[in-house]
Amino acid sequence: MARFSFLASIVSVLLALPLVPAVPVSSDARLGKRAEGLSAQAREVLSHARAIDVSTAAPQFVAYFDKFVSYDSLPDPSLLTGFTVFALAFVYPSSAVDNAQVWESMTAADRATTKAEYNAAGISLIVSAFGSGSSPTSQDPTTVANYIANYVLTYNLDGVDIDYEDFPALESAGTAVPWLSTLTTVLRQKLPKGQYILTHAPVAPWFSPGLWPGNGYLGVNAAVGSLIDWYNVQFYNQGDSEYVTCAGLLTASSSTWPESALFQIATNGVPLNKLVIGKGATGADATTGYMDPATLATCVAQAKSQGWSAGVMEWQYPNGGSAWIEEVRADSWPVGGGGVTTTSSTTSTKTH
Repeated sequence: MARFSFLASIVSVLLALPLVPAVPVSSDARLGKRAEGLSAQAREVLSHARAIDVSTAAPQFVAYFDKFVSYDSLPDPSLLTGFTVFALAFVYPSSAVDNAQVWESMTAADRATTKAEYNAAGISLIVSAFGSGSSPTSQDPTTVANYIANYVLTYNLDGVDIDYEDFPALESAGTAVPWLSTLTTVLRQKLPKGQYILTHAPVAPWFSPGLWPGNGYLGVNAAVGSLIDWYNVQFYNQGDSEYVTCAGLLTASSSTWPESALFQIATNGVPLNKLVIGKGATGADATTGYMDPATLATCVAQAKSQGWSAGVMEWQYPNGGSAWIEEVRADSWPVGGGGVTTTSSTTSTKTH
């Protein structure tokens, strides 16, 4: 009885306490800094736990899509068999153009259906930022990153590729490395690793050591490489004799762009299996550095035999479709074969 009386007294005290209504935790409070700069719609998307449903494991087979095909739809994923990532070009610092604009203009229902079809086919759908038509470095990188993250979240994409081609900023002004580092950091805050793809697409010469202010993309990799899933390296449009043989592509670049072949870049500190080999799909897509798909397949197989497994990128669909990637993969990761689905001044060349 004494024990019961003691418990009863505790209950009576608790009942006398004023009631404090439960206050729901806002999505902004849960997300913290990740919510800063995002639209209300983007914050709502981000506040719901997104399943880890994008693969960033090597190898990856990436196609860019800038060429006009349709005003209101994307290619049927059956036309992209053999690719694992499809990159819509482009989102700029404050607008979308070309096929990124097509995606934006589609109805929400059509986007949802298309996205589901792509993902069911094993293809991640991302947007590519900038390209050769945008020189974004004069703008605040945090503001630009927030705009891009808003685009990815609002329009339900699997991530973003940074196709940065502001050549004066990287090669002479020295502003590119810190700008890209901030951009990447903010993007990764908004687009968590494992849930969203975040890649970069530098031209291969930007990995040449000691050639650029801040050490170019070696500097970017040192600063924020852990936040980047892989690099779609552009081994084309850098000179008539650059990256046109397996040796020049893989093991020994020319003295014009020293130490910028695949394995040389890895020797200088970039993880080998983050280095995706990028090539133009046709001679029209690469003014120099073009390799026919059969020759490229030989180089890819040779690199694989030496321990590399990052994958291949092409510029661009529809000039290179399923037939192109199937031929390129034939000697290494066959489609359906049980694997993954200059002047006197030093200036590299714009590509996309």
